[in-house]
Amino acid sequence: MPLFKNATFEISIAKPGGLPPPIGAEIAFAGRSNAGKSSAINTLTDHNRLAFVSKTPGRTQLINFFRMQCGAALVDLPGYGYAEVPEKVRLQWQGLLERYLRTRENLIGLVVIMDSRHPLKQLDRQMLDWFAPTGRPMHVLLTKADKLSRGEAQKTLLEARRDLAAWGGQVTVQLFSSLKKQGMDEVERTVSGWLADCAPAFAATRSQETPVEEKTIPRPKGKNAGG
Repeated sequence: MPLFKNATFEISIAKPGGLPPPIGAEIAFAGRSNAGKSSAINTLTDHNRLAFVSKTPGRTQLINFFRMQCGAALVDLPGYGYAEVPEKVRLQWQGLLERYLRTRENLIGLVVIMDSRHPLKQLDRQMLDWFAPTGRPMHVLLTKADKLSRGEAQKTLLEARRDLAAWGGQVTVQLFSSLKKQGMDEVERTVSGWLADCAPAFAATRSQETPVEEKTIPRPKGKNAGG
């Protein structure tokens, strides 16, 4: 059975203190508002509305947990790059994202959603920089690839690989289309590899309820460091 298929909703949280016990491995999905994150999750899970697709970018303010059949969790993070929300709300969302990405002990990898027509914007780079110090893998989905010609798509992919080399082998990248279901097998292989690498350290077991340990990870320095 495909890895993500038949994932079921488990819980939504709005504050770091509401995070559930770290049971089983977690794979987080993050992306700029309107980059196609919810559509990608719905396509991968073969579910029309598992992840809410808002017509107004930036409305999803929660971290949503979906339990997969293998016992691991798919974690849908709030979209970033919200333009029409109060500053207080924006900072709250940013704090929630940063706390989760930096301290969640059973988070084994991050899938970053970027619109293939506008990849690697400043906030995308900041997201990669936030997560890079954990040493865990990241995989970039260049979504909406169906809106590009074949030549444009390949050019975009090559340019993204070149730019992502700044993060070394920690980041991989592929083209993806929710509309045409393009790239699904590649995502499956990548995330399945993460799960295989982490086992049995984060094997899904509901008898284990260890509280989240607060860790301090220094901000990266250099030209790609987030502000």
